[in-house]
Amino acid sequence: MAVCCWLLVHGLLFTSSFAHNEFFTSIGQMTDLLFTEKDLVRSLKDYIRAEENKLEQIKKWADKLDVLSAVATQDPEGFLGHPVNAFKLMKRLNTEWGELESLVLTDMSDVFISNLTIQRQHFPDDNDQTGAAKALMRLQDTYRLDTNTISTGQLPDPAHQRANGNLKYFEYQLSKQKKVEEGDAEGRQKRETRGQADDYLPERKTYERLCRGEGVRMTPRRQSRLFCRYFDNDRHPRYVIGPVKQEDEWDRPRIVRYHNIVSDKEMEKVKELAKPRLRRATISNPVTGVLETAHYRISKSAWLGAYEHPVVDKINQRIEDITGLDVTTAEDLQVANYGVGGQYEPHFDFGRKNEPDAFEELGTGNRIATWLLYMSDVQAGGATVFTDAGAAVWPKKGTAVFWYNLHPSGEGDYRTRHAACPVLVGNKWVSNKWIHERGQEFRRRCGLQETD
Repeated sequence: MAVCCWLLVHGLLFTSSFAHNEFFTSIGQMTDLLFTEKDLVRSLKDYIRAEENKLEQIKKWADKLDVLSAVATQDPEGFLGHPVNAFKLMKRLNTEWGELESLVLTDMSDVFISNLTIQRQHFPDDNDQTGAAKALMRLQDTYRLDTNTISTGQLPDPAHQRANGNLKYFEYQLSKQKKVEEGDAEGRQKRETRGQADDYLPERKTYERLCRGEGVRMTPRRQSRLFCRYFDNDRHPRYVIGPVKQEDEWDRPRIVRYHNIVSDKEMEKVKELAKPRLRRATISNPVTGVLETAHYRISKSAWLGAYEHPVVDKINQRIEDITGLDVTTAEDLQVANYGVGGQYEPHFDFGRKNEPDAFEELGTGNRIATWLLYMSDVQAGGATVFTDAGAAVWPKKGTAVFWYNLHPSGEGDYRTRHAACPVLVGNKWVSNKWIHERGQEFRRRCGLQETD
């Protein structure tokens, strides 16, 4: 008996701990809550109907006795003089009123309460509610939304925020900060140790401006040198007849976008494989190297190996064919789904010299390049911004952006510091492929030279 009780308690504790799943960090998993609530509403309506049927029975009984009592009390002796009436009175008071009492005391809510109790184990908790509330504040700050806009739910396109009227003020503030940075002889070192208090505010403002579509540093001359082309990666056999569409997104550092690179069917399969395994995304602690969650990364992720499904293997092969880089030493495909106001603040993909080697156990060197595939359109927000370069790349379903994190010398390219802007409206799905140095020794950079 004691063993059974222990197993029951252990099972309940396990269920409870599993239930607190940080729902606010993944819109994809939050969709399950809508179906849970729909089931509860159906159960609630069943309870209401049961109560209505019960009250209807009681009402019919009361109406019937009301008429009977009105007739009987007009001439009590005469009414009871009929032996059938006398018998029915005895029967009602001895049996039927007792049955009515049982009916009145019957709790019709048992099924509903039981269902609610079970479902509550999978409800969001206080942390989820707090996380969602913080997300609203983050969206309000980043996209400069007024309180009324948030409360009414009328969320406009961030590119048309009234913050444009404050553009001169922000430019003035940033220009002052730039002068301070230019006078700092240790500017490069500070960029290598992002996260210190005196660095955070200037970069934060730059980050938020880029998220709003402001402050993009691209001159007309540089813009005129960005092109679209059909790309076959030096006449690769798979793309000679059907080259891919390549678009220049940025010149320094060189960032390119590939269009129609995966099909809707392939993306849905990747989401299907990843969704049950989504867990809160982590970061590598810059001091200890330990993987941990962080308030500035609001998303969930899952890792898919090439062996798990032909679609994953096909995507990996496509990445290798297009980039010309060996993906056998790359990390598994990381699938990420962002939560309420989901974001990932400025960071580097590559490991820096002053940090613990996060990739030492892999034995494949540093992250030489990043392949970022957008697997959903986002109605508003959710851009990928490069804070040092002043670039903004907007999500487009079925496209992938690619850049090198390391210079040919192997040194980190600090211009690739980037961030995922908060998702204002929509559900953002992406997948990342981080390609490592090992295996690339005799491979060339597939034409990603920077323009002057």
